Amino acid sequence: DECAALGVPADSEGWVREVYLCGHGQPWVFARSVAARAQLEDSGLDLQRLGNRSLGELLFSDPAFARGTLEARHYPAHWLPDACRVDGLWARRSCFRQNRLGVLVAEVFLPELWQAAAVTP
Repeated sequence: DECAALGVPADSEGWVREVYLCGHGQPWVFARSVAARAQLEDSGLDLQRLGNRSLGELLFSDPAFARGTLEARHYPAHWLPDACRVDGLWARRSCFRQNRLGVLVAEVFLPELWQAAAVTP
């Protein structure tokens, strides 16, 4: 599914970054970013050096990246890490492109986010 979204062969080697975006000390969003290794190496972009820096900050601040169509759907539970594996979670994803490089970013909205949003101060 990710290879198809990136427009690369199904057996492509990739770079994957999985992080939790937290609020009030709890994970609110599980984010998974994927890029084809060959395209990433050809681009000269070193995503290994991001460290704690937000990938979104890089993608949105660099005018060379164009955001593709935003997709929303239920995220398959078996694709989630054990710590947040729940059926029926909503997610959004889009592919950011810079020349031949595509970076697919998926964000899964965890139950703790909805619980926090329902609480009124």
